[in-house]
Amino acid sequence: MISLSEGGAYLLNGSELIYEGNDAQAQIKSKTGKEVSKEEASKETIAYGILKSHNTSDSMDKLKIRFDKLTSHDITFVGIIQTARASGLTSFPMPYVLTNCHNSLCAVGGTINEDDHMFGLTCAKKYGGVYVPPHQAVIHQFAREMLATGGGMVLGSDSHTRYGALGCMAMGEGGPELVKQLLNQTYDINRPKVVAVYMTGSPVKGVGPQDVALAIIGAVFKNGYVKNQVMQFVGPGVKNLSADFRIGVDVMTTETTCLSSVWQTDEKIKEFYDIHLRGDDYKELEPGAVSYYDGVIEVKLDEIRPMIAMPFHPSNTYTIEELNANLLDILDETEKRAKVSLDGAVDYSLRSKVVNNKFVVDQGIIAGCAGGGFENICAAADILKGRYIGNEGFTLSVYPASMPVYMELIRNGCAATIMETGAIMKTAFCGPCFGAGDTPANNAFSIRHSTRNFPNREGSKLQSGQIASVALMDARSIAATAANKGVLTPATEFDGEFTGYKYHFDSEIYKNRVFDSKGVADPSVEIQMGPNIKDWPAMEELPDNLVLQVVSEIHDPVTTTDELIPSGETSSYRSNPLGLAEFALSRKDPAYVGRAKNIQKAEKARVAKNDPVEAVSELGSVLDTIKGTFKDVNCDNTGFGSTIFAVKPGDGSAREQAASCQKVLGGWANIANEYATKRYRSNLINWGMLPFIIKEGDLPFTNLDYLFVPGIKDCVANKASVIKAYAVKGSELKEFELTLGELTDEERTIILKGCLINYNRV
Repeated sequence: MISLSEGGAYLLNGSELIYEGNDAQAQIKSKTGKEVSKEEASKETIAYGILKSHNTSDSMDKLKIRFDKLTSHDITFVGIIQTARASGLTSFPMPYVLTNCHNSLCAVGGTINEDDHMFGLTCAKKYGGVYVPPHQAVIHQFAREMLATGGGMVLGSDSHTRYGALGCMAMGEGGPELVKQLLNQTYDINRPKVVAVYMTGSPVKGVGPQDVALAIIGAVFKNGYVKNQVMQFVGPGVKNLSADFRIGVDVMTTETTCLSSVWQTDEKIKEFYDIHLRGDDYKELEPGAVSYYDGVIEVKLDEIRPMIAMPFHPSNTYTIEELNANLLDILDETEKRAKVSLDGAVDYSLRSKVVNNKFVVDQGIIAGCAGGGFENICAAADILKGRYIGNEGFTLSVYPASMPVYMELIRNGCAATIMETGAIMKTAFCGPCFGAGDTPANNAFSIRHSTRNFPNREGSKLQSGQIASVALMDARSIAATAANKGVLTPATEFDGEFTGYKYHFDSEIYKNRVFDSKGVADPSVEIQMGPNIKDWPAMEELPDNLVLQVVSEIHDPVTTTDELIPSGETSSYRSNPLGLAEFALSRKDPAYVGRAKNIQKAEKARVAKNDPVEAVSELGSVLDTIKGTFKDVNCDNTGFGSTIFAVKPGDGSAREQAASCQKVLGGWANIANEYATKRYRSNLINWGMLPFIIKEGDLPFTNLDYLFVPGIKDCVANKASVIKAYAVKGSELKEFELTLGELTDEERTIILKGCLINYNRV
């Protein structure tokens, strides 16, 4: 089904693989008549060509990327624009689309959500952007329909910014990286490695894009096979997939922790652009005659079967057949894994879902950028036709990804077919993916064609004793399960026929509702500011030395951004930095905020030229111990703040607030064995926080300990490879070592200045 190469490989004419080490050069010469070096062949990937055309530096090893277009949604664009405004923004220098698909229900926090929407509309007018009103489209569907271009690059402030199936390399990053683009700065990275996803065969009937995606994620996530690399989809199997199918696989590449993705393109992708009246934006993309890849994921499409990602991660994958055949064993294994994710905060059992040796689920959801596509919903309608979901506890909700998709489902009858079953059709909304819509009941089990199934994401509040389970599946198997009234059923058991509806795009919907400035700014427009929209608080430059208190210690194998700053109802406060910070780690470590605020009092006192010890009395003995060795330490050259330790923080969302909330509460650093994603580490840096790395092993400190980092300002400025730090243990200092990993000169300056706002402030 899925196999991973141990080394690199060459691809000849886009179809034949020659693995490194098998007399590769001799084989290449015999087939092409010439020798091709690895370096030359690595320049023949589609990814290399796109990166080169967007690189503004004189080196292809140290990239400085300028993107073509930007996109954000309504829990990120306010903070991004506020940050850019503080740095002198006068107009958007490139197309910037502001969608409203996360807080579109306007159901929490009074007028807060709609105030943010009006902020977005007035900013689109003032600075020359595009504004997509609520319920019109989820961010990524609008980008596919109206924004992505072949050979182009798009940067989005949402982790699932992936348009590779359309030949467009897209990346999801934290808001500060979009701020840099708005200020005509660059996205600075080392040239990423490229991994080939080599596809053969065709999917069997009943297998959909989520099944293929989950099979890949299950094979590569845990071993980090594609972490921070580009996945390039090639091979003879690609042509056997429709554009919608490719899109459905592509959007889930985020869950592999890759940097970006891109696919070879063909007439099916050209047809997609033509249907959306953007034929000129299509570009034929193929790898060169001999291209080199740093790894290969071989995907035999005909061997993939309907998949399920069990709680609480998209990589916790099984075939549905395997789950049903080994039900109690797999449920037991899932419960054991859950104890780690849930910290034992609630009793968690899945055995109540087994009825007469069948696994019975409570809810089905088909939604968002992954599930809400036209073909997914049409296939679900075919499976459900003439069936009923019943009048018991099971429910089914379907969210088309855009209003044009919804309109076509109405016109071709699929919407009526679905509603006749007892299911509900709803408008475009990302809520079911992050816990703001169709939240399951306590102890319920929901199957979803969406993007993630992390704990603390679907409305569960562990500290209140609530827990719900979410598993990821393809729309087809969700429909088969719904037709079976909640009994888990793979779509390969569907014995009917798929209609194969043709899609017709109605452009009038967007023409009538979407505001498009055509890139023309109107400085006379006054920005509409709701009372919840607050400016960022002042942030200090990095001091010479730091005294840090460890205020949270997390030993989970991976810590998600949803655990660092919960999703769901907290989204209403994304425009209020201090208001949102009250929720930081609230479902993972409820004591965090109070502890962070307590040590922050010392820094506030220092900045005000008062005595930090009077603000936090226990600092007296801590400073006495430090001064016993470091005589020159004083409150003028030493800052105070908090840090957290986590084994591997930052998996999942791109939301910058996972870092900024720590910063506004006085956080100066994270300490980790490694960072789960580049985007989380970038968020730390852009908010002036030190992304410390400590080697795995026994920690020299525990929660609530104080740490001293002498000369940290000089270490950052002078590119120290190792940073000496000390745990304060009573009257003794215990030395240990930290590193910062690779930092660009710009990133070092941002940290020294205290944050990106300070770096750019005019």
